[in-house]
Formats: sequence, structure tokens, C-alpha cells
Amino acid sequence: DKPARKVVKRSRWLLLRNRGNLKDEQALKLEELLQANQPLMTVYVLKDQLKELWYAPSEADARQRWQDWLNLAMSSGLAPVQQFARRLKGYVDGIIASAVYRLNTSVLEGMNNKIKVIKRVAYGYRDNDYFFLKIKAAFPGKAR
Repeated sequence: DKPARKVVKRSRWLLLRNRGNLKDEQALKLEELLQANQPLMTVYVLKDQLKELWYAPSEADARQRWQDWLNLAMSSGLAPVQQFARRLKGYVDGIIASAVYRLNTSVLEGMNNKIKVIKRVAYGYRDNDYFFLKIKAAFPGKAR
């Protein structure tokens, strides 16, 4: 159905935004869109529920949320959702680790950048041990 497909395609950014960040008119448009398309409603609800997995307070809670989401995805009857769930299954340990280790990539990117600067300032070290000592000195960590 080309007209329905066009409506969904034009609403892509509306579907990707968080519900809390929508203006009143956008929220109304989203509700109308989801009411008109049942499979899209199912995927939207599954998206929100999967997003909650990253904010689980503990590893056990994250595993339970994953299992609940996986059961819903597999029973959705939508082949693309089931395929996505099967693919995601291989990465579940890393996703659940975010419940234990609250790191994001910004910290890692900053560390990588600082290491690049150390390397650039010295124009390369002849001794790898000295280079690693410089890196350790740049990131002293928490005092015990």
C-alpha cells in the first residue's frame, strides 16, 4: 500500500524520538499513526521495552527484562522482529553488562584521544614499556 507506506516513511523521525520529548501535536500524530498500523504499534512498544533493558538496576533484573522482551518479540508474529531478536541474542551478555558497568563511550573516547596526544608529543617511543608507563601516569585512577 503506497499511500500508507508514504505516511510511515514521513513519520520516521517521529517514531525514533522519545515519547517524552514530543510536543503535543507530535504526540497526537504518533498516536494516530500507531492506531492505524497494528504491526508498527507492536514494534514501537517492543522498542520502548528493549530500551528499558539498558537502565536495569542490577544484572538479575536486566536478565529478566531481556527474557521478557525476547519472549514478547518471538510471540509477536512479526518475522523481522523475530529475526532481530535472534541476532541480538548473541550480544546479550554485553548489553546486560551495561547494568553492572555504567560506562559510556565518551570516557573511552577521551582516554583514546589523550593516548594519541602522548604518542604525538613524543613522536614515538623506542621502548614500549616507557610508553605504557606514560599512559599509566596520565591516568592515575582512584586512590585506594
